[in-house]
Amino acid sequence: MTPTLLAVAHGTRNPAGPEVVRALLDRVRALRPGLEVAEAYAEIAAPGLEEAAAACSGPVVAVPLMLARGYHALVDIPGRLPGDAVPARPLGPHSLLGAALVERLGIGRHCDAVVLGAAGSSDQAGIDDVRIAARLLSRRLRRPVPYGFVAAGRPDLAQVVAELRRRGARRVAVASYLLAPGFFHERLLDSGADLVSPPIGAHDAVARLVLRRYDEAAARIGMPLAG
Repeated sequence: MTPTLLAVAHGTRNPAGPEVVRALLDRVRALRPGLEVAEAYAEIAAPGLEEAAAACSGPVVAVPLMLARGYHALVDIPGRLPGDAVPARPLGPHSLLGAALVERLGIGRHCDAVVLGAAGSSDQAGIDDVRIAARLLSRRLRRPVPYGFVAAGRPDLAQVVAELRRRGARRVAVASYLLAPGFFHERLLDSGADLVSPPIGAHDAVARLVLRRYDEAAARIGMPLAG
C-alpha cells in the first residue's frame, strides 16, 4: 500500500498559518494526484500529530514542514509517531528553498544588504542548517548574505541589521526563512530592516521539496510510491 504523506507543521495561533499549509498541500496533491496527503501540527493548531496519524489508513511517512533541524524535526515528531510510521527529513536546507526565497524577496534583493532571517534553534544542527541556507541564497544572489535569529541562537537578527547599517548599508532587506505567518514573522518585522519579505508559503518549489523528502523516506524502507 502506498504510504500517506503526513505533513507536520509547527503550528501557530495565527489563522493564516494553517491556510498557508493547506494551500501548500493542495500544490503537493496537484503534483502527484494519486498520493494521499494529510496535515498535522506539532503544537497549538489542530489536528494534532497523534490525531492526524491515527486517522490515516495504512503506512505513513511524516514530513516535517520545518526549514531546519531542531527539536520538533529530530525528537518531537519522530517520538510521537506510531511505530509503523516513518519520519522524513525536514525540508531545509535545500536549493529549492533558495529559489523560493529569491522570488519572495522581490525588489528587496536590490537593497544595499540582504539578511536571511530565521526563528532560530537551541540545537546547533538547526543553526548550522540556517548557515547553509544563507550560503545557498548568497550563491543565487551573487552577494554576501549573513543570517540572524529572532528567538533562540546567535547572531541576533536586529543586531545583524544594525551592524550592516554601521558599515554603510542604507537599505537592508530581510529574506524571511519561515514557511508561514505567525509570531516569528512578526519578530522579523521588528528587526529594524527596511524591507522584510513574506514567508515562503505555498510555493511550487516547496511542494516539490515536500515530495522529495517523502520519496527519500519511503525509498529508505522500500515502501511503494504513488505515480
